[in-house]
Amino acid sequence: MAAMPRFRKDAVAVPQVSGEKHPVDETLPPLKMFTSGLQHVAAMYAGVVAPPMIVGPAVGLSATETAFLMGASLFTAGLATLLQTLGFWKIGAKLPFVNGVSFAGVTPMIAIGKGEGADAVPVIFGAIIVAGILGFFAAPYFGKLVRFFPPVVTGTVITLIGVSLLPVAFNWSQGGNSTAADYGSMKNIGMAAVTLVIVLLMRKFLRGFLQQISILLGLVAGTLIALPLGMTSFDAVKNASVVGFPTPFHFGAPQFQVAAIISMCIVMLVCMTESTADILALGKIVGRPADAKTIEGGLRADTLGSALSPLFNGFMCSAFAQNIGLVAMTKVRSRFVVAAGGGILILLGLCPMAASVIGVVPLPVLGGAGIVLFGSVAASGIQTLAGAAMEKGENALIVAASVGIGLIPIAAPDFYHAFPKDLLVVLDSGISTGCVVAILLNLAFNHLGAKKGAAAGAASEPVPVH
Repeated sequence: MAAMPRFRKDAVAVPQVSGEKHPVDETLPPLKMFTSGLQHVAAMYAGVVAPPMIVGPAVGLSATETAFLMGASLFTAGLATLLQTLGFWKIGAKLPFVNGVSFAGVTPMIAIGKGEGADAVPVIFGAIIVAGILGFFAAPYFGKLVRFFPPVVTGTVITLIGVSLLPVAFNWSQGGNSTAADYGSMKNIGMAAVTLVIVLLMRKFLRGFLQQISILLGLVAGTLIALPLGMTSFDAVKNASVVGFPTPFHFGAPQFQVAAIISMCIVMLVCMTESTADILALGKIVGRPADAKTIEGGLRADTLGSALSPLFNGFMCSAFAQNIGLVAMTKVRSRFVVAAGGGILILLGLCPMAASVIGVVPLPVLGGAGIVLFGSVAASGIQTLAGAAMEKGENALIVAASVGIGLIPIAAPDFYHAFPKDLLVVLDSGISTGCVVAILLNLAFNHLGAKKGAAAGAASEPVPVH
């Protein structure tokens, strides 16, 4: 999930005219509905398929199984998006709100998968199901907990998400397989550098929609350059089926381990905090400010989508903030446009050939684009911290300690080698440990014994990032 700029609190849309249908509830002509929905898919596609591309090889899945996982992620992202935009009962924000696989769960899922062998994916899915169900029932009460996730906490966690993912991009840039003869060769790193430069140039010189999908365009350009160099082939696409269905529990029945569940519950809290911020921002942009009922419905859709995703071999779902930026840019506020995008995602998920196309992209090309993609997530966290009253010594200390502890698994991977295996599931995830430390330190410095005014300042409205 690529990052997006912060939205100012005063960024509101044109007020609704009394008696008219709100632009959020308008339906557009079919062609415009489809093309506008396709824009949303293009803006989020790379962000949806990146997490399974990282997790699959990390837990020992083959290229074919990883492609299956990517297709399943597209399918479940479509389902979750329909839950948000169309909704039913008290489920769904009913705003032009796009859902997809959250980057927040990548590092914890890899930590869970270590040492599990063939059971890695079932254990991950079991943890996501429990976290989703607990999050669903917690949704009505989450508004009262948001004050414990101010920018100093969310900014720290989002920064750690980006920083934790950067080593993956560096590994891809070298070739992905440390035992290969050409691992780290000038050819591989050069290809990554060329892709990185292409993406940066596109971000610099393109405008509007094309700038939004610069990472996707960079992947295409890098792959085309790699073809004559013999760094990729289309064999995976040729062998893939045109139509397929993500068979329920393809990797086996879910398994439930306490340590894994705790880790994913922490991730769920992070995702719910991000989604709350995104709902608040989107409500202002479309001219329908989000109230408590809207936030509860949005969080229910998030968590229900997450709980159902493993049934179809998908991961935890949360808001895609870059699509909020697309709504602001295009001024198309209809939730049915985004629902059309959700339908397109479902169709892509039912086409294994579409998912396998990503398999054509050489890992060095993915690495070059990944540096921008994952770096943008870290940059969003830093941007959030800029509004976190860092002039207060306590907040600077919270960030320093949380980031320092969160970086331990990256800087010293064997740091916790003497700890029990169950604890490693949480400790080996810098995101989980950093989040816990940030929450506890924020409570200690900004809530326990703090004056009401100081606590209120510490619990300001979260910044919408992803």
